[in-house]
Amino acid sequence: MPGPLRVTRSVVIPERELTWRFSRSSGPGGQSVNTADSRVELSLDVAMTSALGPVQRARVLERLSRRFVDGVLAVRASEHRSQLRNREAALERMAKILAGALAPPPPRRRPTKPRRGAVERRLADKKRRSRTKQLRRNEED
Repeated sequence: MPGPLRVTRSVVIPERELTWRFSRSSGPGGQSVNTADSRVELSLDVAMTSALGPVQRARVLERLSRRFVDGVLAVRASEHRSQLRNREAALERMAKILAGALAPPPPRRRPTKPRRGAVERRLADKKRRSRTKQLRRNEED
C-alpha cells in the first residue's frame, strides 16, 4: 500500500485520509480482464483533511468546487492493466490537481497601451493587405 500523498513540500496528506475503491476496468487486460479489479478510484474529503490550513482549504474548496462529488474529490485511473500502476497514476493525478489548486493566484495584469511604433506597424500592415486585396478584384465589382 502506498504511503502518504505528497502534494507540495509543506502539504502531505496522511494515508488514513485517502479512500481507495477498486472495480473491474473496461480497458485492456486479455484473459484476466474479467477477474482483476484493476480500475482505481482515489477519494479525499478536502473539507475534513488535517493536511490543509484554513486558507489552503478555502482556496482548494473554491477552485475545485465543480470537481467535488458530495464534497469529496475523486480521481479515477484505469489506463493500465495492473492495479498497482493504476494506483500510482491515481496518486499522481490527485497530487497534480491539489497542487494546482493550492498554487497562489497569479499576479494581476497591469493594463498597458501599445507603443506608437506597434500601432503604426499594425496600420501599415492593414493598408498593405487592403491594397493587395484591391488589386485582386475584378473591374466589374
